[in-house]
Order: sequence, then structure tokens, then C-alpha cells
Amino acid sequence: MGRQRACGIFSAFCILYLAFLLTGCLKPEPSADLVIVNGNEPESLDPAIITGLSEMRLTQGLWAGLTRLHPKTVAPIADLADRWEISPDKKVYTFHIRTNALWSTGEPITAEDFVYSWIRAINPETASDYAGQLFPIKNAEEFNAGKIKDSSLVGVHALDPRTLRVELNQPTAFFLDLCAFPTLNIVPRKTIEQYGDRWLMVRPLPASGPYELVTWRLNDKIRMRKNPRYWDAANVRTEVFDFLPIGSPNTALNLYETGAADVVWDKDLIPVELLDDLKNRPDYHTFTYLGTYFFRFNVTHKPFDDPRVRKVFALVINKKRLVEKITKAGEQAASHFVPPGVANYQPVPGLGFDPENARRLLASAGFPGGKGFPRLQYKFFAAAGGAAKLHAKIAVELQQMWRDELGVEIELQQIERKVFYAVQSKLDYDLSQSSWIGDYNDANTFLDMFMTNNGNNRTGWGNARYDELLRAANKETDLKLREKLFQEAESLLIRDELPIVPLYFYVGFNYYDPNKVAGIYPNILDQHPLQDIRKISGSSRRKEALAASADRQERHSLLMPAATRN
Repeated sequence: MGRQRACGIFSAFCILYLAFLLTGCLKPEPSADLVIVNGNEPESLDPAIITGLSEMRLTQGLWAGLTRLHPKTVAPIADLADRWEISPDKKVYTFHIRTNALWSTGEPITAEDFVYSWIRAINPETASDYAGQLFPIKNAEEFNAGKIKDSSLVGVHALDPRTLRVELNQPTAFFLDLCAFPTLNIVPRKTIEQYGDRWLMVRPLPASGPYELVTWRLNDKIRMRKNPRYWDAANVRTEVFDFLPIGSPNTALNLYETGAADVVWDKDLIPVELLDDLKNRPDYHTFTYLGTYFFRFNVTHKPFDDPRVRKVFALVINKKRLVEKITKAGEQAASHFVPPGVANYQPVPGLGFDPENARRLLASAGFPGGKGFPRLQYKFFAAAGGAAKLHAKIAVELQQMWRDELGVEIELQQIERKVFYAVQSKLDYDLSQSSWIGDYNDANTFLDMFMTNNGNNRTGWGNARYDELLRAANKETDLKLREKLFQEAESLLIRDELPIVPLYFYVGFNYYDPNKVAGIYPNILDQHPLQDIRKISGSSRRKEALAASADRQERHSLLMPAATRN
């Protein structure tokens, strides 16, 4: 073969190869069956690391737990465990793993997978802010604190490949709820041990939940595909989801209005300026929601190490003005931290609006008329795309109230979201914006985060009496006595010590056309399992719409006070 001919064949091969590549590259990606605007770009998809609601919605599609939440009632129901026994003293749970529980790559899911995943979550090297979710388990807190090094002393053991024994410190009424929480979901041991911090980049990534990860393109989208080996795959209704990380409320609305997205479900993605119009639309849904917006003091910084000064900053905030002028969606001004509606708990009233008392206290703390008060900062976060306008508006309003009523000047600083949480964790702030959404329907989910060693505390505040009250409450089986212990603790938190100041209680929002999308049920935790969500069309549309209408009427009836029902 001559050189010229060989070059000609090679050139033709290259052209064909390039044409093949180009054809492949230009081939459009098939559309997802359903597109959801999910809020900000996730910080991680590691369930032991994440802290945000938008991340949790994603990871619950990928990683399953012993239980999961019912899509309507958010009560815990069986997931990878098909049954369990509870000892008479309610301190030992024996879970039985389903015989058809498999990883998406085909290997069996075993009790050892749970032991590994739970020990990893409480390992201090993992640095999970949510490690406290496992502290009801015997010796879990001590292991997380480094007081014991032997993980075999933690109360979780595999009796055999299908049987998991969990020993608790004391009866914990919400333990089955915790078993559905992302931090307690199982992750693939072999993949993590082999690839370390890059384990989420592996494809195929072994998944234990109803979906497996197809692509994660930063600031573009996350695509998930149905996991055919999930034990309940027959009831997973949507084949492919796309999740769009959008931080701008206006961009989210534009995507929805043009049909590029089917659902917008993050509370920060509602354009406040359009609320009056949106609230009257049939595709706009609002619901009672266990969430509180508040701000934190860094009590390790002067002068906020003085509880009198913290109280001063609380007493001059006109919270009614915040919900009427800024949020405008039906939120309630909050004087306490635990939202109304939490099961078996009546919150204690906190401080009201009392500027005169605030000025007196400020003078007694050494700053009469605000003189000599240091110039401090209030930090709040901004999301990609310019979202979090609400946080900025609230910050400006707080700044004005503190200036007008106290004569003190607080600077505002907006920080990118990922950096913001790191700043909070390092206590590199004076005052900072915050919010908390209940992880389960119990006062503990709001109050235990301010125990001294809780990773979500982020104030520098610790109080031995507060810790003692929380521990006692969680041991108490008498609901009335338990409520009193929680009330005393909450009083310390929002009346006496004030490491935080609650501002308002959230209202839940999302929007989607109920004639086109089914399986989303407004609930107090704003939890929407992916396996139930689906598009509806054609002949099934009317049937699904009628069922959704009946659901809404039933929930409305249940939410009405008993005296006004019927």
C-alpha cells in the first residue's frame, strides 16, 4: 500500500470518525418526563453532609432508609425494612430488611450497610451537622464527640444480613421518623472506600432509592432515572426527572410559564412582587408549614455576649410589619421558635415589641442612646441568579428598625450561599439570617438544634440547664410532662438567653398545574416523595384531577377547627 493511499484512507477514516462524533454530540438529549425547579445548586448529594431542603429532596430519591414518609400524612411507613419489632421498654428496635432490597447495581442491601452508613454519619471525621439525628442511639453522641473510639459500642448491630438491631438511650417517640431522615439513609460502602471524596462522581453510582443518578452538571441540571432494582419500582411513576438549580424567582416563573418546567417548589422561588396575582391562580398552592424564619447572634462576640443586648435587639423589631410589608403571603409574626401546629406541644409566648424597655436595657448595658455601640454586621446569603431578595429586604428593614429605635448602626453583608454556611459554622459573624424547617412533627426537631454540641447550633451559645431539659424531655413518656420540659427550654431560648430571635412562621408555597401533575400533596413538612409524582394526560387527567380535588377537600376539613367542621 502506497503512502498516499494510506494517508487517503486514514483521512477518510478521520472524517467519518469526526462525523460520527459530531452526530453523537449534536444528538439532542431526550427530554425528561418531568422537570422541577428545585432551588439553589446543591452543595452535595451526600446524605450525611447535606443540610438544605433542596438537597434533601434530591438525596431522598437516590438513597433510601429503613422507613420513608407517607406522601400525604408524612407519617413514617416501611421502606427498606418491611417490618420491625419494638421491645416492651421501647428502647430496642429490631428491623427486618426486605429480601428484595437491592442496590441499583444488583448487590443485595444488608443490615451491615446500615451499620456502616450510620457509623459514618456520626464519625467526627465526616463532620455531619446532622449527626445529632442519631444521638438517640446508645453511645452515638459519645462516639461523635470522640469520647469513645470503638464503633462497636454504638447501639447499632447487624444480627445477620437481613436483621438490624438498634438500641436507644431511652424511648424516643419519633425514632421511626428519624429512620426516614436523609442522614440515616444508606450509602454504598465499597464505592466510598474506593473513591473517597470523589465517590459521587462514579458512574454507575450504586443507589438504594427509587432513582439513580444519570448526570449532575453544575448550574445546569441534575437528571435522575428510575432505579429498576428498587424494591418498590413497580409503583415509581415517573421514568426520568430533571432538577434545575435556579436561584432567581423570576427565572423560575419564566421557565414554568414557557413550559420548560412543570413544578416550582422551593419557598424562596416565589416572586414577592407578584404574590397578589399568583395567590389567585389555581396552579398556586399554599399550605401550613413547620418552618420558622429567625436570626442568630454570635454570643462569643461582644457586645452580644451580654443577654441584655440580645434582648434589646429583639424588643425593637416590629414583626407584624415584616409579614405585612415584606413577605406578604400569609406568614405569621413569631414571638416563639416552635411553630404552631406541632404535635403535642403548645409553644410559650416570647418577647413582644417594646422599644422603650429596649432603650432602658441598652443604657443599662453601657450604651445609652446607642452611644459607643460598635459597628457590627448582619450577614445574609444570596443564591445564584440573584435570589434571596427577600433576605435582603428583611435585612434592610431590620437595619432601619435598629437605627431608628436604638441609634445603632448595623452594616449589611450579602454572601454567596455556600460561603455563608461556612461563615456561620466558624462563628465568623455578628448577626446572621437563618431559617429552620421541621424534620419531623415534634418540638424536638426545633429545640434540640440549640443544645450545646449540636452541629446546627452555630451561635456559640450553650446552656447546661437547656441541655438537661432537652435530655429529660426526650426520656419522658408522659406527653404533658414532656411538653412542660420543652416549654421551659423554649422559654430559656427566646425569653431569657436569646441566642436567636424568631421573626415569622413560614407558609408553604409551590406551583404546578393540578390538571397536568399529580402526586404532590401539601403537608406540614413540605415533603414530596419523588416516586409518587407524575404527569397526567388524556383520559386519566379528569380522574386524577377529581382525586386531587377530593384530597384537597379532605385536608381542608382536617385542618379546620373541630367546632367549625361540617
